[in-house]
Amino acid sequence: MAREQALLSTEIVNRGVEPSGPDAGSPTFSVRVRRRLPDLLQSVNLKYVRLGYHYLIRHGVYLATIPVIVLVCGAEVGSLSRDDLWRKVWDEATYDLATVLAFLAVLAFTISVYIMSRPRPVYLIDFACYKPADELKVSKAEFIDLARKSGKFDEDGLAFQSRLLAKSGIGDESYMPRCVFEPGTNCATMKEGRAEASAAMFAALDELFDKCRVRPKDVGVLVVNCSLFNPTPSLSAMIVNHYKMRGNILSYNLGGMGCSAGVIAVDLARDMLQASGAGLAVVVSTEAVSFTWYAGKRRSMLIPNAFFRAGCAAVLLSNRRRDFHRAKYQLEHIVRTHKGADDRSFRSVYQEEDEQRIKGLSISRDLVEVGGHALKTNITTLGPLVLPFSEQLLFFAGVLFRHLFPSKTSTPPPPSANGDASAAAPYIPDFKRAFEHFCMHAASRDVLEHLQSNLGLRDGDLEASRAVLHRFGNTSSSSIWYELAYLEAKGRVRRGDRVWQLAFGSGFKCNSSVWRAVRRVRRPARSPWLDCVDQYPARINA
Repeated sequence: MAREQALLSTEIVNRGVEPSGPDAGSPTFSVRVRRRLPDLLQSVNLKYVRLGYHYLIRHGVYLATIPVIVLVCGAEVGSLSRDDLWRKVWDEATYDLATVLAFLAVLAFTISVYIMSRPRPVYLIDFACYKPADELKVSKAEFIDLARKSGKFDEDGLAFQSRLLAKSGIGDESYMPRCVFEPGTNCATMKEGRAEASAAMFAALDELFDKCRVRPKDVGVLVVNCSLFNPTPSLSAMIVNHYKMRGNILSYNLGGMGCSAGVIAVDLARDMLQASGAGLAVVVSTEAVSFTWYAGKRRSMLIPNAFFRAGCAAVLLSNRRRDFHRAKYQLEHIVRTHKGADDRSFRSVYQEEDEQRIKGLSISRDLVEVGGHALKTNITTLGPLVLPFSEQLLFFAGVLFRHLFPSKTSTPPPPSANGDASAAAPYIPDFKRAFEHFCMHAASRDVLEHLQSNLGLRDGDLEASRAVLHRFGNTSSSSIWYELAYLEAKGRVRRGDRVWQLAFGSGFKCNSSVWRAVRRVRRPARSPWLDCVDQYPARINA
């Protein structure tokens, strides 16, 4: 019971003045009880820690034998004087030309096989983020005004969306297609969906190809992800047709995978580059807002209306070694977590029809909790791959202690006299020692605040996420790229810096990708942030 109460938070909401009834003219209040993000490290499962260390030592065991061999050989050679060593090598040993040539041939063959069998590193050459036209900007007040004029919502639905917008963290310059506000029409038509998707994808790809000086015909792998809009022919086929790409291109279209699909698309592109040797891969991450729009009365399905906004990102990847000198980043790790086996996780974000058979995306009350469990699993697996040894040692010792002595850690210890928790409290790894930059999916203000408190991050660590949420809203799977574009526009990415991209979405999935900057990234000449980056982070709290 105590553990269940720890996952709940209360909030007193001012409902205003009662308009009618026996209490007319009196102020009314209500108490809202909701689930908060669970403590990510209070109940870490040991098997996920073990999985992370398995990833770490899968190839490390070979490297661990090299110091042993060097130590043994060094001890043997060190026991001989210079004259003894020279006599053993030249005087007592006999060589013939065939033996020497055979040895050199075997050595060269072994080195060649080792080098060729190693997976090639995957580089991020550049990326581009779509900036919609100014006429698509919508403020919070204009959003409610247009929604009211459309005639699709009653006053209760409008008031609910207004409250969501007020605390969403979204500013007054995000973008939405105007078709969703047209009265008496269904905005989720194939024509509107294709128009919205093509405008976003082609604008991002035009900029990408121009920045990288790459011809579309040079691309060997194409991966497109869009969760709710999946026409026939597919979005990837639309791109192939528009740019007249080559006939043997490996194209893939990912649908229904939510806001974390951007990392999944990068993972698929990496695997295809390694398997096919195609050289260049393009990843396109977008979402059709007209297909997330809901014009009914069910509140759980009105939530996406307030948060999702138009956006798209296009990324160029390469596994050609010659592209190292023009690349910005190298992909180091991808860790994917899927909680779909759990029924609550599976239905936490669910597309369905309401009682009036109006289709929409339903957001469960359990979303924050199941998202917290998915995040806990993901970072527990990722930790051994990226954390310094000292952090790993302290973290693993804490996990092992709670695993071996659960009775001593089943209840939280009382605070000491100076207000600090006792030594039995779980140790939270300092991820700031593993990463210089954080790009965490800009879902909402509440989610970012929970992430910050549970991971022990500073306000500056989530500055990029909050800036993207304020300026562009929740752009779904492309939000992590708008955040990286923000960091570049600020000129903060230097050689050797590591960037953590974290995204989560329906299923329920939580995915991480880790990039290392191979050079200092200068402020780009083309970016969606160039006209406003100097106004942040001041505008976030304005």
